[in-house]
Amino acid sequence: MLKKRFIEAVVAEDIGRGDLFARISEGQQIRAYIIAKSDGVFGGREYIDTLAKMYDLSLIWEVKDGEHFKEGKKLLFVSGNSKTILSLERSILDIALHASSIATLTSKYAEAIKETGVKLLDTRKTRPLLREFEKYAVRCGGGINHRMGLDDCLMLKDTHLKTIDDLDAFMAEVRQKIPFTAKVEIECETFEMAQRAMKAGADIVMCDNMSLEETKQVVAYRDAHYPHILLEASGNVTLETIADIAATGVDAISSGAIIHQANWIDLSMKVE
Repeated sequence: MLKKRFIEAVVAEDIGRGDLFARISEGQQIRAYIIAKSDGVFGGREYIDTLAKMYDLSLIWEVKDGEHFKEGKKLLFVSGNSKTILSLERSILDIALHASSIATLTSKYAEAIKETGVKLLDTRKTRPLLREFEKYAVRCGGGINHRMGLDDCLMLKDTHLKTIDDLDAFMAEVRQKIPFTAKVEIECETFEMAQRAMKAGADIVMCDNMSLEETKQVVAYRDAHYPHILLEASGNVTLETIADIAATGVDAISSGAIIHQANWIDLSMKVE
């Protein structure tokens, strides 16, 4: 249902009060295809499948979500009424372009740490109203979603911590009020704060913008005293630094860049 509402909004944004070409043209049965004009990792198939069902289009897929493709590959064949296909051309391409571009960059980050066993996570740094879609694209690229919103994990960031006088007392109250299955993550900028968070009962400790050496110190302390606690590293994560961060021994690395720094790849639709 969420995908359907998303598709409806995407199409309505582009068609507006009606496609002027469709108004003056005669419909005919045609087949079009999407061709890759650059290399990449595909994303968007689930959404395009939903669109096709809604608008009575027939699809033949040559690629799966998460699959690498090369420039020149025909990714998808679309058959149906010419008015429908031409009206939906940009919507179909934008879905594929947006998701595939995020998937492509995510795949590069995931590839850089695949031998370490460290998980690559996204963040809530998503475009307004596109969180579900962009986090889906991250999954297509081999990443794992962090929390979807404020209701599925309690994260205490530096801004929250400024309002808490007694962290131990606060955590005791938290355990009585949040869902039994919900985790608590505490953002820490120093080794001392990480120690405090672990002692207070955090499920996850985030090493936020820590140096590699300080992160290793946190890992060693966790391993010796609180082996059940998960460690997440975040801040200044790039393709050049992510392998070194993974080598510190953390369990996961989160990066907003895999979404907001993704540059669009090149896909095009042609009619046979």
